[in-house]
Amino acid sequence: MTMHGAVMQAIPRLTLNNGSAVPVLGQGTWNMGESAAQASAEIRALQHGIDLGMTLIDTAEMYADGGAEKVVGKAIAGRRDAVYLVSKVLPHNASRQGTLRACEASLRRLAVEQIDLYLLHWRGTHPLSATVEALETLVAQGKIGAWGVSNLDHEDIQELLALEHGARVQVNQVLYNLSRRGIEFDLLPACARDGIAVMAYSPIEQGRLLKDPALNAVARRHGATAAQVALAWTLRQPGVIAIPKASTLAHVAQNRACLELTLSTTDLQELDTAFQPPRRAQRLEML
Repeated sequence: MTMHGAVMQAIPRLTLNNGSAVPVLGQGTWNMGESAAQASAEIRALQHGIDLGMTLIDTAEMYADGGAEKVVGKAIAGRRDAVYLVSKVLPHNASRQGTLRACEASLRRLAVEQIDLYLLHWRGTHPLSATVEALETLVAQGKIGAWGVSNLDHEDIQELLALEHGARVQVNQVLYNLSRRGIEFDLLPACARDGIAVMAYSPIEQGRLLKDPALNAVARRHGATAAQVALAWTLRQPGVIAIPKASTLAHVAQNRACLELTLSTTDLQELDTAFQPPRRAQRLEML
């Protein structure tokens, strides 16, 4: 899997409903911004990822109580135009006015004038219609480029699409990895049908997948790491974006190299045996 100085292939892009083309492999920031001592390493890791073409950066007001957004703001300073920036509003803030206020606070922490894609982090007690109205206002004001959702299940998405302007949803960011395949039964096909991109968070289950024997057997065959196989598996089908978190330069480069890996039919069959695909509808899992 080492590149031996070879030119890396460009990261494939996925075109969203609104015409934005985004890299299918981005960078997550969950657990970043929690420690001042770690901040400079986290900033360097994000910048290294941008240099390698992983220009989609996902963050949220929830992460480290805004701390992750501040880290991202420092990482993208001076190169804002190179980055596709995603952040999220917490459900308890997602009222009509609350969404507008939350977005303003995120813009300040990120030190930018616009967030490219702004997501409802998960569904709370505020009506989806009020949140959508606020998101549409933010688009009209130029404070966000587009909006989406996170952790919405199949029925929630159908309810959203029935709302006025609900079909302007670009993305549903959900937990998806080898050990969390429930969305393959109904949510993933429905999103594909409706042109909603699926953004997979925790694609290596926060590291818990990495000791799995089947995953490691496939990795050994390819001279790859278990994490690279898990990422390549998540990205094996169209319409999916993966946002692994990496806080070291080596880890960032390893994530990037997953795109050089093509899983064979045999690899996929072995992984299906170890991690059974769903046979019925399941409730959406969250971390």
